[in-house]
Amino acid sequence: MTARTHDHAMTALPAYSQRTWRRKAPRGLHPTAIIDGMVESTRASAPGGRTKRSPRAWVAALVVSALLGGCGAIPADPDGTLERVTGGVLRVGASPDEGLVTVVGEQVAGSEVELVEAFAAHLNADVQWRVGGEEDLVFDLKEGDLDLVVGGITDKTPWVDSAGVSRAYPGIPGSDGRSIVMLVPLGENRFLGALERFLDAEVGP
Repeated sequence: MTARTHDHAMTALPAYSQRTWRRKAPRGLHPTAIIDGMVESTRASAPGGRTKRSPRAWVAALVVSALLGGCGAIPADPDGTLERVTGGVLRVGASPDEGLVTVVGEQVAGSEVELVEAFAAHLNADVQWRVGGEEDLVFDLKEGDLDLVVGGITDKTPWVDSAGVSRAYPGIPGSDGRSIVMLVPLGENRFLGALERFLDAEVGP
């Protein structure tokens, strides 16, 4: 594997075009049809031939509307990580782990290093490496000084309350059967989604 320096400028590639997605309601069943059906089913006859809607129907309709509306929401980055990194700099913390992240002097190499630099190229971004212990790197991630942390971290990580955790990838070369994850800033779900889509294509879910 080719060694890389801590502050490594990637060759410029075509800018990554971010795709968005929207989860749709089941085919043939419009969200408003669900709400209208719930309201109609709870109508009760009133004196004088009038009809009235039960308060429970209105509550149920509002709940369903809120849930259906949430299903179509696009993942967001409160701090704009994906937008900032794309065409800019990806700041990565690397914790040494044999086979995945190796460090010799100011050079880093390994399977995870190659994946990170390929992801950066995908975003037309340069990579800025910071080597350290896992705990220190997670602290830097929380402080906003890093965008990504790698280094043999598994799906049993204790940092689930401190960072966003990617899906597990046991297929990364050098993982020796471990389910490897990567850490991103907590709440930066659009950036996390872009990372996972890239990893899914490279090493499989």
